[in-house]
Amino acid sequence: MEQQYLELPSEEVSENGESLTVEEAIANLQHEELGKRYYAAWWLGRFRVNIPAAVEGLISALEDDSDRTEDGGYPLRRNAARALGKLEDKKAVPALIKCLECSDYYVREAAAEALEMLGDPSCISALIKLLDGGVGAAVLVPGKPHLVQPYEDVIEALGTLQAQSAIPLIKPFIEHPAEKVQYAAARSLYQLTGEAVYGEYLTQALEGDNLQLRRSALLDLAAIGYLPAAKAISETLAENSMKLIALKGLLEHHLTINSKVKSGATPRRRQTQAVGTRDDASRKGTPTKRGNAHQESQKSKVESQLLLSDEAITINSKVKSGATPRRRQTQAVGTRDDASRKGTPTKRGNAHQESQKSKVESQLLLSDEAIEVMTLMDSLL
Repeated sequence: MEQQYLELPSEEVSENGESLTVEEAIANLQHEELGKRYYAAWWLGRFRVNIPAAVEGLISALEDDSDRTEDGGYPLRRNAARALGKLEDKKAVPALIKCLECSDYYVREAAAEALEMLGDPSCISALIKLLDGGVGAAVLVPGKPHLVQPYEDVIEALGTLQAQSAIPLIKPFIEHPAEKVQYAAARSLYQLTGEAVYGEYLTQALEGDNLQLRRSALLDLAAIGYLPAAKAISETLAENSMKLIALKGLLEHHLTINSKVKSGATPRRRQTQAVGTRDDASRKGTPTKRGNAHQESQKSKVESQLLLSDEAITINSKVKSGATPRRRQTQAVGTRDDASRKGTPTKRGNAHQESQKSKVESQLLLSDEAIEVMTLMDSLL
């Protein structure tokens, strides 16, 4: 399997001013100073250093016993699990599954999130086990700010992994007292069933009074690509940057789905073609000038939306757990938004743009809903 990772300079300076090389970061996973171990694990994930030595070092860190908190937590294990989720190497899956049994809640949480990112269905049964006892068992740990299990992350992972067998176990969580658990259940059930009722549940959450919960609902709607929520997303009381990310997620999801069905099912847009271009045997494959012009116009608009710069969708607030959204955390090396380099694309950035452009060019027909999403994005820029 070919490994792909960021081409790092010989020395990379982090946001807090500390400099490291890849070799130093890997070596620091076993440094005598616990703080250096912790930072090295974060660093390797932050810069997606998915080379064998880094992956193996992080897997070993999942069994570290030296870095402990006063209440028995394992900070290094947490960072190592999060990093492994970003490195796209399924060699880490067995070790991460084992982490689901760790006594540290936050290690289990990080492992569930990492397993979702890696997308290996072999972890489904282990994730389902964390739902034992159902909603009745999903209570707060006395004296702690969290539930007995990381239900939100577990349920979201099961949805992403298409764990159909988990549907009856997830459904009751739509009634859980914690809103974020409810949202996770709705998100997962929409992914597993495709039933609009769950997309509408998240859409209605955008009308809530709590800004943090509205942000969570925005991200969940983006994750499932629920197009009917586009207008509600554009109108909810939240930062425009957050709404743009949500709408961009909807649009990208729609284009991905279209690319999968392009050669099989007929996209809805074909059902709403301009007058005089009916899809009958005598005229099939003969587009009108008007149709061509419209398609070129829409393709150009999609390109401009999908190639939005990070600067255009910068997040100004912390989301969900209080951390900066993942997109900002995982920027390509050398693309920081500083005055000296703003507007100077990197090779990685150019490659990403070309990839997105290619994706757009493969979509000849767009649904009316997708066009509405693009219009709403224009209004927020």
